[in-house]
Amino acid sequence: MVLKFDITVPPLTGCRERKAYIYLPVGYGAGCRYPVMYMFDGQNLFSDDDATFGKSWGLADYLDYTETPLIIAAVECNTEGYGRLSEYSPVDFTTPSGENIKGKGKKYMDWLVKEFKPYIDENFATLPDRENTAIGGSSLGGLMTLFAMSKYGKYFSKGAALSPSIWVDSVSALPIIESAKFRKDTIIYMDYGSIELDGEPLQKQLFADACSLFIEKGVHLTSRIVPGGTHSEASWEKQIPFFMNTLGFLPKN
Repeated sequence: MVLKFDITVPPLTGCRERKAYIYLPVGYGAGCRYPVMYMFDGQNLFSDDDATFGKSWGLADYLDYTETPLIIAAVECNTEGYGRLSEYSPVDFTTPSGENIKGKGKKYMDWLVKEFKPYIDENFATLPDRENTAIGGSSLGGLMTLFAMSKYGKYFSKGAALSPSIWVDSVSALPIIESAKFRKDTIIYMDYGSIELDGEPLQKQLFADACSLFIEKGVHLTSRIVPGGTHSEASWEKQIPFFMNTLGFLPKN
């Protein structure tokens, strides 16, 4: 079951509403409490009708079929102008077309852990402790996942970053990881598609550098280059079993 309702993010967009999406697992309401995975780009996770490009991850279908005991809490991205680029970056950067983007990722994460997470824990049957709280996303949402795992580790013990946009600032993004202190039980899944890396030597090097940093920091890292993988929801959908299993969210079926 996916609940959908209007929500605001006052520190970033004031009273302007966007959608929140809450996936509740099969059997929810039977007296159990569940771990929670917070995710970015909520509009792309569950329904093709809501998805930005008409194709979703089909995440609810997978979780229902496998009866994975997990709540997903996600919020629609900022669709106004360059709002998504700004909210989903912890650093300032310039787009390939020359647009200067002010990174407001810290403001977004502060809202998520101080406002959204407490709301979810108060209104749903969650296991609110760090051990049972994860975060995940793709592209800029993947970058934000790495930022969250690096700077908000008191809230999240595990994260999945699919095709993370480390490229937005090769000078600033990697030092975020380098300066972080990770707890010994931290788990991170990170991947890129082989096709999206073709002809992109900088992205390949940044991926390798990020992996090295996580390993040096003692993170339990699973990293993959997905054969035939592309920068798309259709490709990320196929990776769901990999990152769910890596993060310990195992199916009942």
